[in-house]
Amino acid sequence: MSYLVGVTALWAFSFSLIGVYLSGQVDSYFAVMVRILLATLIFLPFLRPTALRWSSRLGLMVIGSLQLGVMYLFFYHSFLLLTVPEVLLFTIFTPLYITLIDDLLAQRFSPRYLAVAVLAVIGAAVIRYDGVTANYWLGFLVVQGANLCFALGQVGYRHLAQRLPTDLAHRHLFGWFYLGALCIALPAFWVLGDAAKLPTTSLQWGVLGWLGIVASGLGYFLWNKGACRVDAGTLAIMNNALIPAGLIVNLLIWNRDADLVRLGVGALILAGSLWLNARWARGPAGAAAAPVATRS
Repeated sequence: MSYLVGVTALWAFSFSLIGVYLSGQVDSYFAVMVRILLATLIFLPFLRPTALRWSSRLGLMVIGSLQLGVMYLFFYHSFLLLTVPEVLLFTIFTPLYITLIDDLLAQRFSPRYLAVAVLAVIGAAVIRYDGVTANYWLGFLVVQGANLCFALGQVGYRHLAQRLPTDLAHRHLFGWFYLGALCIALPAFWVLGDAAKLPTTSLQWGVLGWLGIVASGLGYFLWNKGACRVDAGTLAIMNNALIPAGLIVNLLIWNRDADLVRLGVGALILAGSLWLNARWARGPAGAAAAPVATRS
């Protein structure tokens, strides 16, 4: 849980940096490519290619390509179809996908996980809902594609971790995750990127460096590692905890307007869903979906 909380704070700060210093100024596909490339370079020295079977390496690459690569393609394209509030609103459905995918892979149905995920969506909607435009259905589907890819990556890593060697630390295998994402990011910039909108200031390069090394490199590593240590309900809820965290950071540092009443009510609903999930997890039903054992 501590990993998820820490990364939530990290990403909440990162989104404000993107909005202030990169959005509309630096090509999105270039930014994604640089972030993934830097994250890959961080973990390549730790990689032990012979420690995993080809099937496991391919599995990690597929997970990385989905959770980072394809997800970003959907996500950035959604801004061409929707307003920013609409994109933020439609991302709140990720917890539902996490619970349903986790149950599907485990061949079970856990109503309590679905219930707390729905509660997390309600809490996030209270914070984010600002109304939608009339022609938004295509944009809605594109954002759901991003949500689905992000959910598939998280749940997929949780389940794949159970079949990996128990004596192999996460840091020695996570390079495959970023190599998979890089297989998507490089051709995406080549085909869709705008070479005329590269960073022009040292501040923009510095922000990209911080996002690539810390937010993408350290962030996704710790998030997926944390995903293996909690149940599916907690993981689902924490996906929406970023919304109040991001608003708080934006409000305190950049003084952007935020509805403090809605922020407080939504945060209380999210906290209540975590409490409810923790209480249910202590009961007999909680043993059905114990977190995956992890390595250091």
